[in-house]
Amino acid sequence: MSQPRSRRPAPAPRHAAAPVAAVPAPRWQAYWRLLRGDRPIGTLLLLWPTWWALWLAADGFPPWHLLLIFTAGVWLTRSAGCVINDYADRWLDPHVERTRARPLATGELNGRQALATFVVLMLVAFGLVLLTNRLTIQLSIVGAFLAATYPYLKRHTYLPQVYLGLAFGWGIPMAFAAVQNTVPPLAWLLFCGNVLWTTAYDTWYAMVDRDDDIRIGSKSTAVLFGDADLIAQAVLYAGFFVTMLLVGQRAELGVAYLAGLGVALGLVLWEFWIARKRERGPCFRAFLHNNWVGAAVFAGLVVALWMKPAG
Repeated sequence: MSQPRSRRPAPAPRHAAAPVAAVPAPRWQAYWRLLRGDRPIGTLLLLWPTWWALWLAADGFPPWHLLLIFTAGVWLTRSAGCVINDYADRWLDPHVERTRARPLATGELNGRQALATFVVLMLVAFGLVLLTNRLTIQLSIVGAFLAATYPYLKRHTYLPQVYLGLAFGWGIPMAFAAVQNTVPPLAWLLFCGNVLWTTAYDTWYAMVDRDDDIRIGSKSTAVLFGDADLIAQAVLYAGFFVTMLLVGQRAELGVAYLAGLGVALGLVLWEFWIARKRERGPCFRAFLHNNWVGAAVFAGLVVALWMKPAG
């Protein structure tokens, strides 16, 4: 019997494509994510109270150079805060669902690169502050300390959200100092209102990570409040609105400002409705939604100051 012929493999087509190796993402994209450039919500939440303060301090539209300085400074300091936060949490982030893809957690960037980025951002921000007056420069030193130390609070206290409120609100006395060369009681009242608001919306954020935080031993107001979280949130938001009403009374703002607060109140009530079951997704949406709360207050404030009688 004749042996069967062996079949040779068919030749590959002349123009067949060779396997393509995965191309690593450009390094600048990792830095952009480290700065949260792809997630501007934090910048907006920091920007609104800074703009509230600038408009109140100027009793209307603030000087252009100060508006530009503080707006750029908000982006720089928020980015720097994100960098130092990721540096402090680089050992924890890989174990948290929401943060495991951050550049330091994945190894795309290392701790030394993050620290260098933080220093550069803070130096540029300080350079902008040097264009203002001495009181503002002095206050900026406190602001830099708050931004640099906030990430370490979650290891020692259940109140890092309150500390974040201090850091996010420090632009308020700085704005008044830049415009008026003093920090009046109105500025501190607005500052207190922002601390309450920041603590409240960042608690929504902490509720997203609560299960992971408990597992790895991290602390937050969400862990502290436990089953009473929605009640605590209601108290915080109530304190915020009462304080903002006092701000309007002291600044002699009118109906437009009250209308802005009314819209903001409606938005907050909607947050409680969607987050009532404490699920991760709705709690994160409630956190994001506070951008519109800040915008509503700002819109009411600007219109009220525009309608305010001269003198």
